[in-house]
Amino acid sequence: MAEPSRRSRWYFGGLASAGAACCTHPLDLLKVHLQTQEEAKMRMTRMAVRVVRNDGFLALYNGLSASLCRQLTYSLTRFAIYETARDMVMKKSKQPLPFYQKVAIAALGGCCGGFVGAPADLVNVRMQNDMKLPVELRRNYKHAVDGIYRVVCEEGLRNLFSGSSMAASRGIIVTVGQLSCYDQAKQLVLNTGLFKDNVLTHFLSSFIAGGCATILCQPFDVLKTRLMNSKGEYRGVLHCIIDTGKLGPLAFYKGFFPASIRLIPHTILTFVFLEQLRSHFGLISIG
Repeated sequence: MAEPSRRSRWYFGGLASAGAACCTHPLDLLKVHLQTQEEAKMRMTRMAVRVVRNDGFLALYNGLSASLCRQLTYSLTRFAIYETARDMVMKKSKQPLPFYQKVAIAALGGCCGGFVGAPADLVNVRMQNDMKLPVELRRNYKHAVDGIYRVVCEEGLRNLFSGSSMAASRGIIVTVGQLSCYDQAKQLVLNTGLFKDNVLTHFLSSFIAGGCATILCQPFDVLKTRLMNSKGEYRGVLHCIIDTGKLGPLAFYKGFFPASIRLIPHTILTFVFLEQLRSHFGLISIG
């Protein structure tokens, strides 16, 4: 007798992303450091050595609480919206969705997720970059909640959403690259008849999705990081784009290699964890 099919619970995406973040956080930290340096001279390995030498090995996990808070707001929201809307539409049509519909649903989920997760994202970037600043300029947030509280008290509620438009834009791009591309890649892989719905298929599909997401979202990621880490030097998104462009076109892809070796493994781990959660603890589909 075949096993009953299962579908994800609404919060599985947030849990899977949080689990992946625990594994890839040092890579995310190094990516932020590379994106915020003014001159692109230092490579990832050299940056990692400098961080460990100056602040110790555990410094690679600076801002982990903010990273987890971000995943449990941003990723939970975008996965919940995408999977709920996708399953509702599929239930009505009783067939796989065309790719453009997956893209549209992913864009909606990513936009909402980016906005909801903006405060945790801001604190995450600041905590990761804090060690690069002179001691007298460091913010020294104790953890994510302390960071959010201090931003509201010291800078106002509006500043808590600094860079939120860029976070929402990036959320759209990365969610399209990850969720819709993963679903489409998984469908194509299974349609070859060479693979079953198992960990290998999940790995291949998520690898493709991670590559798509990295290429699509890197310019938005750079701009978001610069806006969130700023101390008021940018008047808005356009000013940030112009100022970054003065460093050359490649400045928008600064940190591309560490971003790819962070986002691709993160994407793979997220979907592998998500599929395992779904297959073991998901809701049983009826009919």
